[in-house]
Parts: sequence; C-alpha cells; structure tokens
Amino acid sequence: MREVRGIGPGMAVRGIGPGEAAEAAGVLARAFDGYAWTSWTVAADRHRERLAGLFRITVEEVGLPYGEVWAADGGDGRMAAVAVWLRPDRPVPGEVWQGLADREEELSGDRHAAMLAAESACAVLRTGEPSFVLATVGVLPERQGGGAGTAVLRPGLAEADRVGLPAVLETSSEGNVRFYRRLGFEVTGEIRVPGGGPRVWAMRRPPAPPSR
Repeated sequence: MREVRGIGPGMAVRGIGPGEAAEAAGVLARAFDGYAWTSWTVAADRHRERLAGLFRITVEEVGLPYGEVWAADGGDGRMAAVAVWLRPDRPVPGEVWQGLADREEELSGDRHAAMLAAESACAVLRTGEPSFVLATVGVLPERQGGGAGTAVLRPGLAEADRVGLPAVLETSSEGNVRFYRRLGFEVTGEIRVPGGGPRVWAMRRPPAPPSR
C-alpha cells in the first residue's frame, strides 16, 4: 500500500491495491450514474451494473498495472472518491487495449457503436504530448462538495509537477469545467459528439514551476 496522506479530520488519501478494485469501481459507477458521457455511451438496461464492470476494467486492468489509482477514505472505513491516472512513462500496451475490446463491447451493450463514434470524435482534442492523463475521477454523490474530489486528485497533480509534465483530462460537465479551473486547468478544446451526443471539453494544467 502506498503512503496515506491526511486531508482533514477522519479522511485520508491512499493508493489502493488489486483487492480493492471492485469497491473502487462501485464508487465510480455511483458517481457516473446520470453523467452525460456514460449515459450516451453505455446501455440503459442494468446501467449501473454495466458502469461498475467498465470501471473495474479501468481500475484493475489499466490503472493499477500501468498508472496510479488513489482513493479518498471518508472516515467511515469506506471509499468516498477514486481517481485513476495514466502515466506517460508506463504506457498501456496496444495488445492490452485490444484484449479488453470484447469485454467493453459487451458491457456497453447497444451503445457500443455510439461509444466508438464518441471516442473517435474526441481524437481531435488530444495532442499526444507527454502528460499525466486523468482517466477518471468520481466522488460518491453524498460526499460531493466536501473536498474529497480535490483531495483525491492531489497526489497525481503533485507527481505531474514533480516530473515537470502537464496534466490533461476530458469532461462532459460544465460544472466540472469550473471545478477543474480551480485546480489550475484551462480549456484547450471543445466538441459536441455528433448525432446529439454530449459536449466534451479538453483541459490542460501546466506543471507548477519548481520550488526554490
């Protein structure tokens, strides 16, 4: 287990292990139930169950082996927020993505074609520069507004600063744009997914200058 960082009374941020992937996926599934992007790209039937399956892939097969997965504990022994970062120095091999494609198709259900089209449309937002990519972050609905989201992002942002690289993300919520701006991100591009899909904003946070 990676270090625990205090963020306030009864709450701490820590790196999680493989045995906690299911709990982390459950937190993310609850956080994203009703979100514009996932509503567009994941079938409505058994929607939260499908989300949990997709986020378990993100955590277990991608984030833990190739990136970083952090959780904010809410002081009651349960996770309140989860963040998954991808690192440029540990890229996910192409064969891993290919091996996950069938499972993602099954879990997205009748929205799989929409998912592929939406991902393709977002390609214009991605510059390919070396960066820390925020793959996903979510906070339990009842814990939103209490600082867990900011706290769970701090370790990834600090690591990006340490190595002198920007952090980038995409979001489909205008409220999230305001939230990320408070953390130093700025909008670098915006699209509307064709066919009535969600708006997507790309955002970038430059690395903080080294302290003297």
